[in-house]
Amino acid sequence: MLHPKPNQRPSIPYPSRLHDQKLRDKVNDQREKNFQIFKDLNFNISFSDALILMPKFGPTIKTLLTNKDKLSELARTPLNDHCSAVLLKKFPEKLRDPGKFLIPCDFPRMAECLALADLDASINLMPLSVWNKLSLPDLSPTCMTLELSDRSISRPVGVAEDVFVKVGTFHFPADFVVVDFDADP
Repeated sequence: MLHPKPNQRPSIPYPSRLHDQKLRDKVNDQREKNFQIFKDLNFNISFSDALILMPKFGPTIKTLLTNKDKLSELARTPLNDHCSAVLLKKFPEKLRDPGKFLIPCDFPRMAECLALADLDASINLMPLSVWNKLSLPDLSPTCMTLELSDRSISRPVGVAEDVFVKVGTFHFPADFVVVDFDADP
């Protein structure tokens, strides 16, 4: 016949952690008691006499005073323009939408032009008239159909692959879908 063992408690994997936690709790309780006593103090003797009579409060007072010095240094931090504007509620006026994001770029044998930034969320379109001026190699055939922003349907003439475009001092290969429509003036 099996009898259950009375009052069997599970063992803790790391008993030293429990002991360390108890010590930390004891120190925190002592600190709280010291601060409560300090808060409730009401006496009519000089501060230095009080410190002499209560040596346990010496380190606590010292940390309070040293932290006060650091706080007063931080209190004298000058404000920059942004912080000053927030505190004084002087916000800059809102600017309108600048519209297209254009990048100056160079094509071989062509004057500098402005191009729309490619964010890989769209395709690069080029008018056929501009393609003819550039005198670049043949276009690759394509069977895609484009719906433009004005809801018109357009069939590209072809795709210009790996056209090197100079942006600043760098050269980037880009693909252009060449469409037969009028170029911007």
